[in-house]
Amino acid sequence: MVEISQPVTQSHAPQKRKVASEGLFAWLLVGPAMLFIAIIVAWPLAETIRLSFMEAGLGGEEYIGLANYADLADSRKFQQTIVRTFYWMFLSVSLKLILGLIGAVLLNAAVPGRGLFRVLVMPPWVIPIAIGCIGWLWLYNGYFGVLSGAAQAIGLTDGPTEFLAHKTSAFYSAIVTDVWVGTPMVTLFFLAAMQGVSRDLYEAAWVDGAGRWYRFRRITIPQIMPVIVSMALLSAIWTFNSFEIIWILTEGGPRSATTTLIVDTYKVAIGNYKFGEGAARAVIIVILLAIFSLFYLFFLNKVNKHYGVK
Repeated sequence: MVEISQPVTQSHAPQKRKVASEGLFAWLLVGPAMLFIAIIVAWPLAETIRLSFMEAGLGGEEYIGLANYADLADSRKFQQTIVRTFYWMFLSVSLKLILGLIGAVLLNAAVPGRGLFRVLVMPPWVIPIAIGCIGWLWLYNGYFGVLSGAAQAIGLTDGPTEFLAHKTSAFYSAIVTDVWVGTPMVTLFFLAAMQGVSRDLYEAAWVDGAGRWYRFRRITIPQIMPVIVSMALLSAIWTFNSFEIIWILTEGGPRSATTTLIVDTYKVAIGNYKFGEGAARAVIIVILLAIFSLFYLFFLNKVNKHYGVK
């Protein structure tokens, strides 16, 4: 028995050392990424949570417990800001998905100059957001803007129209700009998904006499549905956290008509130097996005199972 077990024990030793070295190598590979996440994400998040329990400003910090959260819970203005933010997000994302889907279908069609059209759709996404928003500022100007001049020329208005000076028009003007910025990316993602659909499916449907609309509903949409849902989630998160567009166009005005949670947090924390209140708002944003993302991922999993995507 001793003579048999001795070689087995010796053969196991190199195996254990190999497993240990592979484990160490794996930790060396993921270590820098984990350290990066800890420094860039985990520590700022922990500091934000800590500040949310403080009355913090330029003069120092004082622990006040849940007072910041209690004030937000009782604030009707903050509740309106939450509703406005989700309305902004859902409306903007819906328009991006619809226009992106239409654009992808057109760019996927076999028409002359298709490559040129695919290049021309990218500038709103490629150019810096600040430059694009400054261009929209000129368009929305009531006295020398193209939109106001065109409205006067065709008789829609009797005089200059300041699109960003009124609550309703400013809100929807900001949405138009956000849709203009985000639609090209959605279009390109949908176009890539459409090009991955097997042509055999379309040819078989065509042979059976299926029309274009039927093929679009029964083949294209089901095949790219997981991409649509995934793109909707990413676009929703980016739109929810959109700051530059609103800030450049209106700075949250007029009379808070375009103030979303991100803009409100910036105004309180940076503009008014109320770091504790701003941190509480930031924590609520993280919680809302986390809940929304969990529901969306659950829905995405259901869609993937329905269409057989692993």
